[in-house]
Formats: sequence, C-alpha cells, structure tokens
Amino acid sequence: MDYFLTEEQEMIVETAREITREKIIPVRAELDEKNEFAASILEDIARADLFGIFVPEEYGGLGGGCFEIVLALEELAKGCVGVATTFAASALGIFPVLIAGSEEQKRKYLPDIAAGRRWAAFGLTEANAGSDASGIQTTAVPDGDHWVLNGTKQWITNGGEAQIYTIVALTDPSKGARGASIFIVEDGDPGFSYGKKEDKMGIRSSATRELIMKDCRIPRDRLVGRKGTGFITVMKTLDVSRPGIASLGVGLGQAALDEAVTYAKQRVQFGRPIIGFQAIQHMLADMATQVEAARALVYAAARHIDAHPRQMSKVSSMCKVFATDMAMKVTVDAVQVLGGYGYMKEYPVEKMMRDAKILQIYEGTNQIQRNVIGQELNKEYA
Repeated sequence: MDYFLTEEQEMIVETAREITREKIIPVRAELDEKNEFAASILEDIARADLFGIFVPEEYGGLGGGCFEIVLALEELAKGCVGVATTFAASALGIFPVLIAGSEEQKRKYLPDIAAGRRWAAFGLTEANAGSDASGIQTTAVPDGDHWVLNGTKQWITNGGEAQIYTIVALTDPSKGARGASIFIVEDGDPGFSYGKKEDKMGIRSSATRELIMKDCRIPRDRLVGRKGTGFITVMKTLDVSRPGIASLGVGLGQAALDEAVTYAKQRVQFGRPIIGFQAIQHMLADMATQVEAARALVYAAARHIDAHPRQMSKVSSMCKVFATDMAMKVTVDAVQVLGGYGYMKEYPVEKMMRDAKILQIYEGTNQIQRNVIGQELNKEYA
C-alpha cells in the first residue's frame, strides 16, 4: 500500500533497508548463536545518520518524529529484532531528556546520541517493579552538590553497552509514584556497575543486564526535570516509544511472511508447490492481511502522536498490542508453513518465532496495554 511518504522518509526507509540487507541478515544467525552484541552494526547505523532521526536539528539530529522512527525500526526488524531493539532502546533511553531535560542537558548529551558516538538506556524495571512500575525501590538522596543513588534495575536493554542511562528513583518514598524523579547516570560514575549479561530465549544480539547503584554519586545537575515529576515523564516516554515496539512487530511479521511465501512457492508435495493448496493459501492470506492491518494501525498511530502529542496513550497502546500479538501469531504460522524445516535453526523463522515473544512483554506487557486502553475508554465515555 502507498502511505505517501516524503522524499526524506523514503530515504530513511531505503537506508535502513540497505543496512538490513548488507549488514544484518548475513550475520544474524551468528549473533544469535553467540549471544553477541552487534556493536559494529550500530556503528554502521551511526554512519548512516539513523541515530539522528529522533534528535532535533538544533542538537545535530534530523528532527524526525515518531513516524520516522517507526519507518526505520520496521526495516531493521526485518533483519533482526535484537539489533533493532538495541537501536530502539537508545532512543527510549534518551526520550526523558528530550521530554523534560534542561537546555544544558540537551546540549551535553543529544549531539553524541545523534552521531551514534554514545548510546543510551532506560532504567525503570526492578525485581519487584515490572508491570507495577510504581513499585520501584531505588532511591536518590541529596548530599551537598551530589545525589546519591542506591538500588538495582533489572533486565535493562543496552545495560553495560550504553554510556548514558536515565534512571527512575524515589526522591520522596513517602509519596509513592509521586515521589519519583529521573536522573542521568553515566558509565564510569562512582558506585555504578553492571550485573551479568542475561542469557535470553530471543533477541540474543541485544544486551540485557542489571544496573547496580551502590552509593552511586552523581552531580546535582543530573536531575531530569523537576523533582517528583519522574513518573509523568516515564508515562510520556512510554507513550511515544510504544509505536516503535509495534513497528518491530510489523517488520518481523513481514519478514516471516516473506519467508513463508518463498518457501511455499518452492516446496513441492504431491506433485506441485504447496502454495497451490488452499490450506496453505488461506494461512498465507491471513498472515498477509494481519501484517498489513498492523502496519496501517502503527503508521496511523505514529502520525497521530506527531500531530497530537497530548492525546497518545490509547493509540500508542492499541498499536503496540495489536502489532506484537500479530507478530507472535504470524511467526508461529510461518514455522508451520515450513514444517520440519521451520523448526531447524538453518531457517530464519525459528529465530523469528523466539524473537517475537518478547514484543508482547517488554515496554509494558500486552495485558497492561489493554488496561491502558480500557482506562482511556472509561475517561472518554464518562
């Protein structure tokens, strides 16, 4: 379908597509097998200026919005969701600075992010604070010209690889979520360290580690926004980032469909290619329809968010839940179309199915997305 992209948007798509074809696909199986972080591919992405998509022009970026991020992530996900997640997580990590950071913070951090010289990560999740993000226990206490942070963040994408971390911590534990604030922690800060690299089912080229803060001292000017406004910024951050996760689902679903159709045209049984059998045709037809429907919703949601940034919670959650549920179903169906071959690591759909599962979990489980949608409907019909 024609989504009437501008010349600049077409260039973003083509650039990301070229990186996927030439840099990601040839090594994705090896990265998956070795659980290896794709640093060299991130350098290729940086040289192509894609890290600048989400950074305003005055800080060295391209000044794109949610829609441009979605376009790039969809193409990268067609090659490897792990690599695409690493790219997406850097955007997620710097969004709090874009949303609530001071001018000094933006000038200090955004040019390096836009150039891909440094990567970012977002530190929210803890052992007892997953879906219930208000359950965080990490604290930040003022001490002269510094803040002292104590706590552990769990399952942080880009952990140990990023150089800039936005950390959610309680500055007034008595107020619960209203006592949370956001801080910038840098790799090498005293008292800041990492746990072991997690051994995951999927997205294995993406690094996931604990962030450990033990009397971690950072300068007072690392507070992002006003004290006590952290969770407002967190919600805005997730609202603008979830279409990116949805676009990973679209790219993954499209890649799985492409593999299934190609195989069905080549695989001969009972004297003819299996795509000639109605049972296979109907599976592929449903897969194609689901991918295209998800793409339409994600694109529409991203454009809506760019035009109406104060009205995005519902559409952000809708596109995330729909596209990632689609990716899980379509990858499972792709394995089924390939049959025994689909179950073998020699064929990419096995990896695609493993990668798909996390999309329904991170950045808010799909059950939480449905809660958000329901709450927004309750407000609308009040």
